[in-house]
Amino acid sequence: MILQPKYLTGDPAAINDFIDRFDVFLFDCDGVLWSGDHLFEGVVETLELLRSKGKKTIFVTNNSSKSRPQYQEKFTALGIPSHVDEIFGSSYSAAIYISRILKLEPPKNKVFVLGEVGIENELRGENVPFVGGTDPAYRRDMTPEDWTGLADGSLLDPEVGCVLTGLDLHINYLKLAHAYQYLRRGAVFLATNTDATFPANHSFFPGAGSMSTPLANMMGTKPVALGKPSQAMMDAIEGKFQLDRARTCMVGDRLDTDIKFGIEGRLGGTLAVQTGVNKKSDWEAEDAAAVPAYFVDKLSDLRAAAE
Repeated sequence: MILQPKYLTGDPAAINDFIDRFDVFLFDCDGVLWSGDHLFEGVVETLELLRSKGKKTIFVTNNSSKSRPQYQEKFTALGIPSHVDEIFGSSYSAAIYISRILKLEPPKNKVFVLGEVGIENELRGENVPFVGGTDPAYRRDMTPEDWTGLADGSLLDPEVGCVLTGLDLHINYLKLAHAYQYLRRGAVFLATNTDATFPANHSFFPGAGSMSTPLANMMGTKPVALGKPSQAMMDAIEGKFQLDRARTCMVGDRLDTDIKFGIEGRLGGTLAVQTGVNKKSDWEAEDAAAVPAYFVDKLSDLRAAAE
C-alpha cells in the first residue's frame, strides 16, 4: 500500500515536525525558488528560517546552461544569500564524472559538447579538453563539404572519446550530425540530465533531454544521465557534503527527477511544491512517476513554522 503524502500547507504543527526531522535540505531551483527571473514570494525568508534553525541548504539543479559561479550570480541578483559551494549543478556533476570516474585517456580524452557555456566552464575547472559547445563554427547550416567530411571522418577530431549533451540554445543539424558520427565511432554517450522540459517565465520550454533524445533515437541507446534522478549525482553530493541521508530531504517540483531522486537515494523525506511542473493530480495518478512524502502549495508555506 502506498502511503498518501502529508499536506503541510496551513498546518504549523505539522510543518514544525517536518522541519525538525531533517538536518539538510536539497533544493531544486527552477520551479521551486523561481521561474525564469521571477523569484517566488517568500523564498528568501523561508531559506533564512531554515538556516536560523541550523539546517544546511544545498541547491541541486539539472539546469546545465550555467556553471556554479554563474548560478551564484543569479542567486545574488535575486537577493538569495548563497555560497558557490552550496550549489551542485548537472554540469558540475558531469565534469566530476568525466574527470574523476570516467578518466578518459589520450588520445581519446576530448569531449564533444552539445550545450552552453556552463558546461564548458565546469569542464575547464576539471581540466577536461572539449570541442563543440559555444564555438561559432558549429552555429551554421550544413554545407556539401560537411556531408562529405562527416561521412569519411575527415572533419572529426580524432581525440574525441565522449559526447556530452546538455541544454543547447543553439541546437542544429550540424551539431547533431557531429555528435552522431562521434557516437558511431565509439564515443561514450553522456547527458547532464534528461529533463524533457524546464519551467521559465510562467511557462515551459524544451529541456536538455530534448537535445539528447534525437541522438538516443539514432543510436538505439540512452545516454548515461548525470543529473537528477541519477544516483551518481546523489553519491557525489553525499561524498562532498558528508550528509546523513536519513536526515536529508529533497525539495522539488518534478516527480520524475526531484522526487524520484530523493526516493531512489533513500533520503529521509521528499517534499513536493506545486509552483512548477507537477501538481497533486500527477502523483495521485495510477502511473505516477513518483509519490512525495510531503507536499505544499508553495515553498514559502513553510514559514508558518515561525508563527
